Amino acid sequence: MKKKQLISKKLEDFYNTASEETRLDSGMGFFEFERIKSLIERHITTTKATIVDVGGGTGKYSEWLAAKGHEVHLIEPVEKHIQLAHKRALKSKNPFSVTLGESRQLDLKNEIADLVILHGPLYHLQKREDRLQTIREAKRVLKKGGIILGFAINSSASTVAGLMQGLVHKKPFFEMCKIELTSGVHNPPKEFPWLLADGFYHKPKQLKKEFTSQGLKIVNLFAVEGMIWLDNEYFASMLNPIKKDTLIALLELTEKDESVLAFSPHMLLVAKKEF
Repeated sequence: MKKKQLISKKLEDFYNTASEETRLDSGMGFFEFERIKSLIERHITTTKATIVDVGGGTGKYSEWLAAKGHEVHLIEPVEKHIQLAHKRALKSKNPFSVTLGESRQLDLKNEIADLVILHGPLYHLQKREDRLQTIREAKRVLKKGGIILGFAINSSASTVAGLMQGLVHKKPFFEMCKIELTSGVHNPPKEFPWLLADGFYHKPKQLKKEFTSQGLKIVNLFAVEGMIWLDNEYFASMLNPIKKDTLIALLELTEKDESVLAFSPHMLLVAKKEF
């Protein structure tokens, strides 16, 4: 029997080639991991929450949350990631469940979760209806008063990175940026196979509207990396305690300032289910 294709073949091939398992251990990934953990922690209101980690990759966030005593259910569409997450869960002193599945159809009962984390669906699903179905499913499994944390990629992300690295002067890259800035749709040119596959990059107003259209209340919109990664010695600065304190202070000062949100590659929308 032929297995059901949960995600596009391009996206699956991308993750089968890339190493999501090691991405959070070095470079921007290391600081991203620490920053996202701090953002998640702000929105856990009980010592033993039920948390659904949708698109949770190889389980690094699920493992961390389970170690804190929470009941965690990871749902992930990439089989390679599922296998690694299973191994991680089995080794953990505080196990978490691991299920092969995808965001538009969660194999979970209604109103069981205190927190739903959407790690990848919002920036991998190019069709608006698929993203809305993902948000509806997150709302369905959420308890009244529960929180959804929706991670998205900013529509300006490639353009800002391209300006810093000089890639914007290469025609295929610039054409990609134009499409992202105007439509949100991201498809990497064949000249840049290392870029993320099959994406959708949001504008803040658009991201908010997708959640409010499903009857959810917007609580906050955070810059994840913020503008501090523009420091031309970012990695060295983050390893210097004094310089790191300055950058973190700047991040905290501007993390909810939408006038500078375009400089942050990722953003985090916090939404609440009121009814």
